[in-house]
Amino acid sequence: MSFVVTAIVGASIAAAGVGYTIAAGEDAKRKQADALSKQEKTQQQAANAAQGQRKQSEMTINKANRQQPNIAGIMQAASARSSDGPSGTMLTGPTGVDPNSLALGKSSLLGS
Repeated sequence: MSFVVTAIVGASIAAAGVGYTIAAGEDAKRKQADALSKQEKTQQQAANAAQGQRKQSEMTINKANRQQPNIAGIMQAASARSSDGPSGTMLTGPTGVDPNSLALGKSSLLGS
C-alpha cells in the first residue's frame, strides 16, 4: 500500500511539474511575443525617423541648389524672336498660317 501511495504522490508531483513547465513555457512565449512586438515598433519608429531625416536633407540640398532664372537670356531670346514678325510662332514660322489651308473646301469665310 505504501508503494501505491508513493506512486500516486510521485505521479502527482510529476503532473504538477508538467503543469508548471507548460505554464512557464506559455509565459516565456508571451514574453517573447511582447519583446518582438516592442522591437518591431522600435524599428518602425527608427525607419520613420530616417525617412523624415532623408526628406529634410533633400529639402535642404534643394534649397541650397536653387537656381535663379536667367532673365537677361530670356529677354534676349524674346527680342530676337520679335524680329520674326507678329505672326511668327514656333508652330507657324514667320509667315503665319496660309488662309487657304483653313478653308475646308469652301470658297469664302462665310461658308458659301
